[in-house]
Parts: sequence; C-alpha cells; structure tokens
Amino acid sequence: MSKPKQKKAPSRTQKSAPGLAKAEAAELIASYRARGFDRAKVGGFDLDGVLRGKYISLDKLESALSKGFGFCDVIFGWDVADALYDNAKVTGWHSGYPDTLGMLDPNTARAIPSEPGVLSMLADFRNEQGEPHAACPRSTLKRVLAQAEKLGYSAKIGAEYEFFLFKETRDSLVQKGFANLTPLDPGMFGYSWVRSGQDSPLMREIWDVMNASGIELEGLHTETGPGVYEAAIRYDDALACADKAALFKPLLKEIAHRHGLSVTFMAKWNAALPGCSGHLHQSLWKDGKNAFADERGPRGMSSVFGQFLAGQLALMRELTAVVSPTINSYKRYVPGVWAPIVPTWGVENRTCSLRVIGLGEPAALRVEHRQPAADMNPYLAIAATLGAGLWGIEKGLKLPAEVHGDAGADPAFRLPRTLREANAALEGSKAARAVLGADFVDHYVRTRDWEVRSYEAAVTDWELKRYFEII
Repeated sequence: MSKPKQKKAPSRTQKSAPGLAKAEAAELIASYRARGFDRAKVGGFDLDGVLRGKYISLDKLESALSKGFGFCDVIFGWDVADALYDNAKVTGWHSGYPDTLGMLDPNTARAIPSEPGVLSMLADFRNEQGEPHAACPRSTLKRVLAQAEKLGYSAKIGAEYEFFLFKETRDSLVQKGFANLTPLDPGMFGYSWVRSGQDSPLMREIWDVMNASGIELEGLHTETGPGVYEAAIRYDDALACADKAALFKPLLKEIAHRHGLSVTFMAKWNAALPGCSGHLHQSLWKDGKNAFADERGPRGMSSVFGQFLAGQLALMRELTAVVSPTINSYKRYVPGVWAPIVPTWGVENRTCSLRVIGLGEPAALRVEHRQPAADMNPYLAIAATLGAGLWGIEKGLKLPAEVHGDAGADPAFRLPRTLREANAALEGSKAARAVLGADFVDHYVRTRDWEVRSYEAAVTDWELKRYFEII
C-alpha cells in the first residue's frame, strides 16, 4: 500500500457533521481515478485487532466519504473465530445485528502494491446517534487523544513487533493442527547477519511493501528463536502510528503467503521458546518540545514525565486485560523471558515494565512500555497506556523509586497471571472507565469473559497428552 497524494481532510470533531462535503469527495474520487484506481477496499479493526473489510466501487466510495457506509455491527458481536458472544449488550440477537455507520478517514488512504488498481481506506464506526461506537478501538484511542489535547499535549508513538515465520501455508497449518510446524530458520540466532541474508528475498519484500505503504521501518532483524524476527515501526503521531501498527499484521500475513510461508504474532506460541513482544515507545509534546525533558529536573526528566510514568505504573494491573487481550498473553509473563511481571520503571533496564530511554537527549527522551506483546490491538494498547499516563498527570502522582537490576526478583505486586484475573481487575476499575469510557469497558469486559469461558470449556492437547492413556 502506498500513500496516495491528496488534500488533507478538514479537521472535525467526532460529533460534527459526518464526512466530506460532496464537492470535496467528488474531487478526491476524480484524483483516484486519474491515478488508475478502479475500486476500493474499506474496513476497520475489531476489538481483537482483526481487520474486517470489503471491496466497494469508487462510486460507492464517493458516497461513503460524505455520508458514511453501512457495515454489519456483528464485528463487535463476535470473537476471533466469528463465534457470537452470548453476553454482549451493544449488539446481538436482541438488536438484530443492524448496520453500524462506518466513517472513512481519507488520511488513511493507501494503494495496495499486491492489488493493482485497489485503494484502501480505514473507517471509524458510529452508533445510531452518530456518536463513536462504544466498541470501536480507533474511536477509543481518539477519546484518549482528545484528553491529551485538552491537557495541551500531543503524543508521539513508535511500535515494535516480534513474530515467528514458518515454512507452512494457511492450508498446511490446518492440516497439521497447528503442531509440528517447520520454522523458517533453525536454531537460536539473534541479530543474525547470516539468517537475514539467507532470507533476503523475503526481507526485501517486507521492507519495500511496508515502506511503500507508508509504514516506515526503522529496523528489521532476527531475534532469539527459530524463524523469529523483530520489526521496528518509526514513530509518528499516535493515531497514525496505531494505524500503521494495526496494518502491519495483515500486510505481513499477505507477504508471507506469497512466499509460501505463515506468520504468528501470538505472545507465546511455544512454551520452550521466547515470546513475542509488542513494545510501545511514547513521548508527549507541547509547543514543539518534548514535554518529558527538563534540564532543571532530576536527570533531565520533567515533573510531567514523572507523573506520566507514575500513572502508567498505578493503573498497569487494572489495564492489563486491555494491553494483554488473549488467554495466550499470560503465558509470556514468566520470569527469565524478557517480559515484565511487576509494574516497575528503570533507566535502560529491560527487566522493567517501563524502560526510560534517551536521558541527556531532550528530543529523544521517551518511555518504552514493555508490557504489551505482539498479540496486542495497537489502538487499545496505545489508548490504555497513554491514557494511564495522562491520568497520572491529571492526578499529579508521585513517581516511585527507580528499580535497578532484575525488576522481577521480588514480585511483591505482580501483574495479573491470567486473563480471568486481569479482567476482574479491569471490571472493578473506576480509573479505567474514566480513561477509556464506561461503555467501552463494560463491553470489553464481557468479551474477555467470553474468551475465558471459551478457553475453560476447551479440551487442550496438554490434557490429552497428560491424561488420555494414563488416567
């Protein structure tokens, strides 16, 4: 996907009149036709970060740009396997699964390199009253960004993903039952010059397609594990970064497919191997300057930075279910695998949940939030972590003492160990409702409760191997 040149869409609040003026929409469509586009692929992300969409004609796109378009709200009423929730209130059999209103963001327009003539564009979703849909991840992030703006800040975010690649197709994965898979590369070979060179055709396409899609990569290298790589997406304004991080996953899956490969972003696909992180680099800016930096503050850190970190630490347990959304997320939270297990902060300390980077460099000073894994929904992970920091600023919280050495050595206040535990903490959190919205939290808690119950009803391979013959 390459970013088409176009006029910047006029700024609007979420509750203002929908879409572009008809003349603006017509002008935009004319520019797309002139560039050779003959149809569009439009859609948005669900709570689990899955991109749901469809093809539409350019005539339909023109109408959608000004009036919006209908999209079945079942995308907020089912799970990753398209199984309908039995406890949802925002939609369901009781409402008949009506259309929700999709409002396209022209600033997300991209060409799709692998689909000549196809333009892609992302949407937010609204309810019948024209307000942001309670379950829409992109709208939830916008809510947090509006609060940042109210406080006088803008946010810069950079995202990192680790992922495993396999010499498997989508069909062989199913045929093998997702077991006995062949990794792209053998052995444990982090930062391998050799492996990336041996995989150079794949690396070239990843680099070229992502950059052509406006998803600028700063780095791409092997991590420790068979067939595992890490990609660093260059920082940008928070919403733009979330769009890029969310699109990175489906784009990489499509690239891998063309090479006869498959990729997983599971937090922990194999108990014997390291997990896959999804770190977020964050900073706040005000009047063109990094609000985290203050040469008069201790170690060059501003009081705002301290309050921001304090808020993230204070709400980390309560927001874990949003940052770590799957059953599998919690298999990564074990000692000795580079995943934080206690809410802590430290300077250049990778055992901490919050790693402060860039002391002495005012423009580069930031926090790397190390709790999320690659299975995160980037819209929600950014909303939760950024929102917690803003909450700390509003409350004027005091930053606890820095941790030196192994931050997990004395887990006195450990992060939740299961999705059930994390979801209970979220459900009981008044702060989470203040940060993310009560309606969002209510719906999200119901979806994670469904996820937990679905897991608890399943008969796993572990159970079969352990009990089938012996008991």
